[in-house]
Amino acid sequence: MTNVGERQKQAARGTRWTVLACAGVVLGMGGLAAVSAPLYSMFCKATGFNGTPLVGAAPTAPTGEALAPVSVRFDTNVSKNLSWRFQPEQSRVDAVPGQTATVFFKVTNTGPAPSAGIAVFNVQPDLMGSYFVKVQCFCFDEHTLQPGETAEFPLVFYVDPALRKDPDIGDLSEMTLSYTYYPSKNGAPVAEVAKPAATRNF
Repeated sequence: MTNVGERQKQAARGTRWTVLACAGVVLGMGGLAAVSAPLYSMFCKATGFNGTPLVGAAPTAPTGEALAPVSVRFDTNVSKNLSWRFQPEQSRVDAVPGQTATVFFKVTNTGPAPSAGIAVFNVQPDLMGSYFVKVQCFCFDEHTLQPGETAEFPLVFYVDPALRKDPDIGDLSEMTLSYTYYPSKNGAPVAEVAKPAATRNF
């Protein structure tokens, strides 16, 4: 009888340890999920990985050499779950590497209620992301618009002159900066709408 009771106690202890271990794994995975997106975003911003433009200060002096300009095309999209119209002031600019350029983007809430959105972006081809440097940008900032309200946001950027010395892409003459506005909640894009198929062009 004593052996049976001892075995039952050991089994109960084993079950408790199993439950605690499973709970620890679940909590650990939840923690990783919570920090993975911000860490990935930081990595992309620091390296230009996956077409993510870098963030930096404006160049302080001319490069001293005449470099071929890069035609920067602007692509704007809006999630199907956000009733906004979003378009650039101009569809493209010829950017001389090392010189800052400014482009304005216009956003209008076409819906019947106030709504908030956040713009995310990337550069194509991917390898050119590390040479596209944003000095001022409205991306990743939450913006709330009233019904019918229109706002204009500037993008100030330059193309790093080092692009022209890159043996893989130094001779390319075009790049595309693509923005997509998503509905936001607590300052972050709503995850369930972050699908390329759920956008429309203006």
